[in-house]
Order: sequence, then structure tokens, then C-alpha cells
Amino acid sequence: MWSTPPPPRAREQPDAAGQAADRAGRRPHDAAATQPTPADGAHRQWQGEVHRGVRNGDAGVEPGLGRRGLPVREVGKVAHRRADRARAPRPAARGDRRGRADRVAQDGLGLVVEPQGRHRGRPCGRRGRGLGRGQAADPRRAPPVLRPRRVHVPDAVGLGGRRRRRRDPRQPAGHPARRRDGPPRRPPAGRGGRPGHRDAAREAPDGRRAEGPARHRVVSLPRLVVAAPASGHGKTTVATGLMAALAGRGLAVSGHKVGPDYIDPGYHALATGRPGRNLDPHLTDPSLMVPLLLHGARGADVAVVEGVMGLFDGRIGGDGFASTAHVATLTDSPVVLVVDVSHASRSIGAVVHGMAGFDPTVTIAGVILNKAGSPRHAAEAARAVESTGIPVLGVLHRDDGVSAPSRHLGLVPAEERDEAAGALERLAGQVAAHVDLDAVLELARQAPTLDAQPWDPAAHVRPSGADSPVVAVAAGRAFTFRYAETTELLEAAGCTVVPFDPARDAHLPAGTRGLYLGGGFPEVHAAALSANASLRAHLREAVLDGVPTVAECAGLLYLCRSVDGHPMVGALDADAVMTPRLTLSYRRPALAADQLLGPAGTTVTTHEFHRTTVTPVHGDRPAWTVDDHAVGFSGPTLSASYLHVHWAGHPGLAQSFADAVHSAAPVASAPAPTPPATATGASLPPVTDPLRHHGDVEASDGLLDLAVNVSRLPRPAWLEQALRDGVAGSASYPESSAAHVAVARRHGREVDEVLVTAGAAEAFSLIARARRWRRPVVVHPQFTEPDVALRAAGHVPGHVLCRAEDDFALDPGAVPDDADLVVVGNPTNPTGRLHAASTLASLCRPGRVVVIDEAFMDFVPGEPQTLSSRALPGLVVVRSLTKLWSMPGIRAGYVVGDPAVVADLRGQQAPWSVGTPALHAVVATAGPDAAAEAERRARLAVQHRRVLVDGLAELSVDVVPSDAPFVLARLGRGTHARLRGAGIAVRRADTFPGLDDSWARLAVREPEATRHLLTTLGVHAAWN
Repeated sequence: MWSTPPPPRAREQPDAAGQAADRAGRRPHDAAATQPTPADGAHRQWQGEVHRGVRNGDAGVEPGLGRRGLPVREVGKVAHRRADRARAPRPAARGDRRGRADRVAQDGLGLVVEPQGRHRGRPCGRRGRGLGRGQAADPRRAPPVLRPRRVHVPDAVGLGGRRRRRRDPRQPAGHPARRRDGPPRRPPAGRGGRPGHRDAAREAPDGRRAEGPARHRVVSLPRLVVAAPASGHGKTTVATGLMAALAGRGLAVSGHKVGPDYIDPGYHALATGRPGRNLDPHLTDPSLMVPLLLHGARGADVAVVEGVMGLFDGRIGGDGFASTAHVATLTDSPVVLVVDVSHASRSIGAVVHGMAGFDPTVTIAGVILNKAGSPRHAAEAARAVESTGIPVLGVLHRDDGVSAPSRHLGLVPAEERDEAAGALERLAGQVAAHVDLDAVLELARQAPTLDAQPWDPAAHVRPSGADSPVVAVAAGRAFTFRYAETTELLEAAGCTVVPFDPARDAHLPAGTRGLYLGGGFPEVHAAALSANASLRAHLREAVLDGVPTVAECAGLLYLCRSVDGHPMVGALDADAVMTPRLTLSYRRPALAADQLLGPAGTTVTTHEFHRTTVTPVHGDRPAWTVDDHAVGFSGPTLSASYLHVHWAGHPGLAQSFADAVHSAAPVASAPAPTPPATATGASLPPVTDPLRHHGDVEASDGLLDLAVNVSRLPRPAWLEQALRDGVAGSASYPESSAAHVAVARRHGREVDEVLVTAGAAEAFSLIARARRWRRPVVVHPQFTEPDVALRAAGHVPGHVLCRAEDDFALDPGAVPDDADLVVVGNPTNPTGRLHAASTLASLCRPGRVVVIDEAFMDFVPGEPQTLSSRALPGLVVVRSLTKLWSMPGIRAGYVVGDPAVVADLRGQQAPWSVGTPALHAVVATAGPDAAAEAERRARLAVQHRRVLVDGLAELSVDVVPSDAPFVLARLGRGTHARLRGAGIAVRRADTFPGLDDSWARLAVREPEATRHLLTTLGVHAAWN
């Protein structure tokens, strides 16, 4: 609730034509308008009366007007919007927030400041709040003398709470201000004197209570909201970067997130060193936005609030309810708009102008341009924005190194990014260098004071016993989603919160009497969770024995029998599977029956966010009713469903859970798990020639194929058509000229610098025969076909070995000076190592041919280290089309490079070595349609590789950093054979020079296949 503003200090009451117009958010106004007669306002009985309690916030009053305590009165609508007005129109208020002349600032109701403190013949003194007729006036000083003027506010403005003023003169007087003089009522239990506080004379205080640590109400908190026109503009990147950069200055920074999202607050916590907090009017209540903000920002120098989606996007059908703009208005915070300028320049000014004028209650105080290209591009966009009168606070350029990768529900949580700290440091440096932090802080400090008390969990729950029972809270990489206020409420209710990691801990914490299993990605970490059989058994016994258990979303999946076929806890008779459909929605459910969290019919506000389904949808006792549909599983000691509840908005649920925990008995000791059966299977036959060994030999007998590095995505329709056309044209001999032209155009080369080949294998054979090499050298570990080709041509290749302790990085100095042929892969098969283009270019010198095998370069988004378009003497690049485009049976590739070397290769090539279907495929994959599809496939491979790498890291498996569609992992000796016995084929690595049988190459596959591999590895690791 808003209250009538207190008398402002003198320095806050400048004349309207003076410094108030210069303050942020204030507008200059025209001279006084002619005052309307009472007859003009017959449509409202109180029109023409004086209102003192003009409110800010969602009422939509001009920023700063309500805080100044100006005496104003309501008049009719602006004349040009009232066709029935007979009198001449009043002049509209001139100048918008940016001080531009000749603009109508805002249509709507008029507020007229009374001249010289004379209020329709009434005394100048301000009346006491709630006083009836005949009571003494408030002795506080009268408002200052102000020049008469008129300002505009929206139609829906709420003026000073009519119940706080005297009643209508035609109505009888109300009750006296003090209804009785008897003893006051006892304050409610546990309220600590609130709101029944009395002074020494047992009188209710008049006005504000004294400020101080215990009872402060007016709080000065510098703050700002980071928003964007839509998702994808870089809110998280910029907001997190601002937090980190400000923290780097030594400031205590509080990070907040609008909406229910759990992932972004994880990055905020990493940047600030404080828990990330959520501000969601739907999940809690609009009235809690300021208290929760102040609670999370206790002791902070500045608060940064990251928005959600677009600035004005909120609950569907709610007219912006729970949007970033809504929260900015509720918290009276200035907005910094982040705009992606990668696809526009001057048009960005129009975007900003439209955003700034859409809702006058929202103040866009500055703009940060993101993903700018060249300096000229950035300058053009900045000029366009500044022409609107809104300052540009900084320009950030494209840098994929500081963006968070995407997970199927959004960004990858910070807890799952081992490189997050390094990326954050780079981001903080970029923001500090390219954003005016002083200007940002100045905007934040202009935010007005907040008249509220910080949220206090102890005011909403109370301990129900003298002891401190242990509530085990799931944590670790698989369970990263829970609101900070959840554990604070449990602690305020007398519980001891102890986190545990379901992927690593062998048993529940000692003395556990309650379980809270929050959100996360158990489907991503199913291997590690499934492999931890001892904890799964302990948890199942605890739930079935009646230990109070709350499970939300990920917790629900973990309690099921299985997730995508991986064994889980099995406390619920249900199974979960991944689906392509995202479920994302706010809900208003009711408890379906009496259960752990409360009685039947209890309604709450929740949200749902997942890509899985559980079968059956509910048990015999559903947890909730959502739109007349039963969902979830419940009982006297259980509540499990997909729904996430913010307990700060519904503390009664936390109290019910804590009461049950206080009454519960500790969990029994962990049972001994049963070892899994040992898998058996045929071992690989001996390898007679390791250099001729390939992964396709191992992918046989119906095994899960993780050995072959060919994409399993279906070929695009245009490529299928090209292959069909090639087969149809096979009635004549192949003609390769069109393919040479297409490749030359793609890489910006001349036609004589291109040679189309029947895959990379033919290219290496041509290279081996092209010249009489004196000292050929192959950098290993590397694809072994160059060795085979050189030996077949009568050469004895030397080897330069890259070392595992250096992550298989290439040292150019290790290459012999007299080597006249050097072959190296990039990215290298099997290590996945992507060498810098400058490192490889340094190998070139007179009299030497350098061959770069880029067979897997098209799996690298953007191909930043390719040399295929760079002309250097002696340099040639070999490319293959079979892997990315899923056509190993169509031998298609090419060589680009030094025309002299290419001419020698052409001289060794047999006529018509490349068939017509392959030539058609070369033309198709070099066209414009192919570029976008190749990038999409490459980025998908990156996401799938992350699932594999994360899972191996959880199993403590050493993995070489990879930029390829495979990873090299040190699984340990004998693991290759055990996996084969379990039905999984991986590429043995001991056939590559420089590696032994402790290594294996694992192809990147879709997450379902990867999780099966990880589960198998985890089960074996647990018992070996």
C-alpha cells in the first residue's frame, strides 16, 4: 500500500521551472493553464478537490511527482480527446522526458498544482491522515509555494487513496482518529511488536518510525533494471558483466532476476559472490517486490536486476503483469536497455524510441548496444539512439567467448560450466572497458528511496520444536534450481539445511528428517545419478519410510523408476522420458487432497518448466489440481510434481513442511547396494596393421555406434535431390568443372587453386605421389591415412608427437627444419585439438609443402581457424564432405591451396576418379543453402558434445578439450572391451601413434545415446 508522502525536505522542492526540470525523469512544463470550473468535472464527484497523496508506481504518475508531496487536484481529460468540450482547449504540457519541444508529453487526466498554496479557500496547513470533520489539523509545516502549472498522468492514475482524506462534505463525519482510549490489544504472536507497536505512553506512533537497523522503513538503494526489446539481445551477458565489473571495483553488488528463472541467478551469484534472487509478482505478490529486493540487497552498495524476455512481456493475457516493466515500476527503478545491433544500425534508434514511448510509467534511462560489428557500425547505431535523447552507456562487440552456451531449457547453469569463472573474468573486463560504469552508477543512485521494510523469513514462519532437524537439500550439478528464500524459510522454521550431491554422495546426511529435491537437469546427468546406486537405495528407503519429502520437477524425475531408461530412485511408480516439446507456463493450482504441504483446496501460484513427461501423470493421490486436471503424487509425507513454488509467496507451505520435519524420525542408515551383473561380450580381434585400422571395423554386430565420426542427422532435402540428380546424370562420364567453380567461389580462390577429389583419402594418396619427398613428417596423434599413403608411395614418414600433458598442442619448433612435407590435422583426429591458424601458417617456408587436414573443420561454428581461404606458398588444405553431410558412401572432398602444388596433384589424379553423384554433392554443399545448414549442424554438435563432456567430468574421466564431433577420453585400460561387452562400440586409440590402450575416442551423438554410454561407464566405475 502507498501512504501519503511525508513533507519533503526543502532541497527536494525546487520551483518547477528550476532544477526539477534538470533532474532525471522530470519534465519541463508550460505556464499555468486556465483552471476548470466545477461544472466541467461533473463526471466525478470529487473533481476539483485537492489531493495530496499522488502515487508513483503502477498508478503511472510522472516519475518524481509523487515523491515531492505536491498539492494537486484532478481535472477533466485533455481537451483534444474530449469532443464534447465546449470551451477552448487548454494548452497541452510541452516537452517529453528528453526535453524535446513541441511534443505532447502525455494524454490523460490533468493534475493542476494549486497556486501560492491556496487550496480552494481551505487553510494551508496539511490535514492529518484519516482525520474526520472537526478534528485538529496536522501541525506539520505547509507545502512550499509553487508556481501554478499543469502536468498530465495516465487515465488509470490513482490519486492519493480517497479513504485517507476527509469524506465528501455531504456525508456525515467519520469515526474519530482514536476509537477508544482503553488499553491496546496485544500484538499478534511472533510479530515482535508489528504492527501493534506502541510508544512509552502506549500511543500508536504518528508518522514514520525512527530509521535504523531494526526498524528502518525508508531505504536508499541504488539500483537499475537491465532489460531488452526481446529475448536473445544479451540481457544475461550484459547484466552479469555489469555485476562482475562493479564488484571488481570493490562494490557490494546484489543480483536479481525478474521472473521464475533459476539459471541466470546462478551467473549472478558467480559474479557477485552473493545469492542470486528472483523478483516475480506472479509467484509471490506485487506487494513483495520491494521487500524481497531490499532483503536480497541487505548490505549491498548497488542492486542490478536482470529482466525477462522483452521489456513489456509478462504473463500471457495479463497486460504486462509480471513483466520487466511491471517490476521496474513496482520498485521505482530506472531501466538500462540492452539492444542487439548485429542486424541493424540506424533503425536501432527507432526501436529505442518506440520502447521509451510505449509506457510512460517506465523510465528508460540509458542504452547499451550489444554485438556491434565494426566501429563505423557501432557509431551509426549510437548516433541514432542518442538522437532520441537517451544516452548510450556503452557498446559491446561480438565475442562468443563470453556468452553462455544453451541448454534445452535455456542457458547452461554456471555450476555446469567449468570455464564459467574465466568467461566471467573476460566479460567483466569487456564491460569495464566499453561501458561507462560511472554513468551507470549515477543512474542507479538517482533511483528514489523505497518506503518499505525488507522481507524477513522469521516474520512468516516459526519453529515448532526446540531441536533443529536436518533437511537434506539436493544440490550439485544435477540439482541447481531452488530459490534462496526456500532454505531461509526452513532455517527460520528451526531446521538445519544440509546440502547433498545425488551424483557423488554415497548416502544421505546423518540425521536427515526431511528431504527437499528441487529443480535441475537430472535427465542430463542421468548417468552419474544412475551410477550412484548406494544413494538411490538410501533415498528410496527414506521416502518409503515416511521421511517428509518435497520434490519439484527434477526431484519428481529423480524419484521415478527411470529417466530415459536410466534407473532412478524408484520411490514413485512412474517413468520419465525426454520430449521435443517445451512446457513453460505460470499456473494457479490447488492442493488436490490433504497432504504434506497443507489441506485440500489450498491455492498457490506456481510455474512449470520442463521438456520431459512422466507416465502416469499422477498417482492414486494427486498432488495438485491444475485447470481441473490432476497432476503429481502426494501423501501425508510426500509432495512431488512438476510445479515450482516460491515459498516466500506462500510461507504456509514452508511451515507445513517444517512442522512435519520436526515430527519425523531420522532416516535409517544406508543399506548396502547390490553389485550389477558383469557384462560379457566378444573382444576385438588383434590388429595386424594399426595404421590401417578404422572405426567402422568396430561398429558392427548391432552395437551402439560411438566409433564412427559421421553425423547421424538426416541429409537435407536439397542434398538428397542433388544426389538423385547425380545418379540420373550418371549415364555419361563425370564433368567436374561446375564443382571446381563452386568450391573456388566458396573459398574465394581461383579455379586453378582447387582440385575436387574422391574424399580426403584420395587427396593424401595424390600428395604422397606428387613429388619425391626427402623428409616427410606427419604430426601425431593424427588420422593415419597420410602414413599409409606415404608408405605405399615408397616414403618413410617421420613423426612429431604432441603430448597429452600439453593437451596435444603443436610446438612448431618440434618440426624438423629440413622437413619438405608436413601433414597436420585441424581439428586433429582423434584429439579434437583445434590449432591456431597462425601457428600452422608459421610452418610454411620456402621448399616445404604444408598440408592441413581440415576434414572436421566444418563442425567448428564459424570456422575461425581455417586456412582454406588463405593463399600461402606451399600451403594446401584438404577438406572432406562425408562427415558433416552424413554420406560416408559418397566419396567427396577437395584440395585448395598453392596452384603449383595443386597442379602436381592434378597430374597424379586418374580420369573421372570422382563420380557424378559426388560432384553434384560438392556443388550443392558449396551453395548458399548449405552455409546456414552447416552452421546449424555445427552448433548442434557443440551442444551434444557438451552433454558428453559434462557427463564424463562427473565421472572423473580425463577428457582432452575438443572442437570436433568426438572427444578423446582416458577411460582406463580394459574399458574398451567392457563397453563392447555391454553393447557399445567406441574407437580404440592405441592404433594412433603416441596413444596407448587407456585412451578411447568417443563420437558425439544425440543425448540419449550419450547418456546410455555414461550410465554404463558409471556403473562399471562404481564397482571397479
